[in-house]
Order: sequence, then structure tokens, then C-alpha cells
Amino acid sequence: MRNNNPIVESIKNRRSIRQFTMEAVSDEIVNQILESGCWAPSGKNNQPWKFAIIQDLTFKESLATLTHSRSIIQGAPVCIAVFLDHSRVYDRTKDLQAVGACIQNMLLTIHSLGLGGIWLGEILKNKEKVAELLGAGKDLELMAVVAVGHLGKRPGDGERDSLDKRIFFRR
Repeated sequence: MRNNNPIVESIKNRRSIRQFTMEAVSDEIVNQILESGCWAPSGKNNQPWKFAIIQDLTFKESLATLTHSRSIIQGAPVCIAVFLDHSRVYDRTKDLQAVGACIQNMLLTIHSLGLGGIWLGEILKNKEKVAELLGAGKDLELMAVVAVGHLGKRPGDGERDSLDKRIFFRR
């Protein structure tokens, strides 16, 4: 089945970008990315996310020491740390799903703007140190860092398992 739906095409064409140019990303664009994230669904509309925007070279360098993805953070003009705000949580599982939807909205917006982005999760092994570095309060738990910038190098086409390998029940 062929689909010309632009949303479906955007989902299928988005890739994780690990190399960026040095061109700056404006605050207006960063705000647009964050606003799209904030429109993600959340249980009881509790919107359990908070963000830290890291553009300063010194902060990025310090952040980079906390992950194996050091070169990605160093090379990205903007890094967005996404936190779960425990002061807004009512059901941890639902709220974790909401933060994931928020991050996906951000990534799709980044792609739609002709920029590149990547969801970095390995840094979670040092989430307490990241929170301390960024001055996050005790109610904030790091969920991911999203690196954003103008595409330096685009990876090739992606591939996915066929649906028959992923569906285990249908009746």
C-alpha cells in the first residue's frame, strides 16, 4: 500500500543525525521545537515535562563528559535536556509515555524544519550528574538529551522489520 500522507512520510524519512554544521539554531526555532513537544498527549493533560536548553560551549563540554556520545553533544549547536517533572506526575508509566511522545514530537518538528536531531539516552547513566550540572531541582528526572542542528551528514535509508515479524496477535 502506497501512502502519500505527509505525516506518514515524515515519520518514515526522519533519521537520527549525529553530525551537524556549525551554523547556529535560533531561539525562535528552538522554541518552536519545544512548543511542538508540549503539544504531546499526556494523561489528565498534566504535561509532565521540563526542558533545559544548552548552547553555551562550556556547559556543552561539561555535559559531553557524562556520555559516550561526547562528539555529538560537542558538535551540536543546541542540546535540549528533557526532564520528567515529578511534581506533575500522577501515574509514572503514563507520564513516561507522555515524555516519550513529547520527544517524538520534537524530533518530527526538527525534521520538518530541515534540521537534524538525535535522541540521546546513554547519558541517563549519569542523570544525577546532569541534573546537578544544570541546576535541576529534586523534582526533575532526566529522560533524554536531544541534540539539534543543521545537517552535517545525513545517514542512508532506514529499515524496519516487516509487520508480520512484529504482530504477535490479531483476531
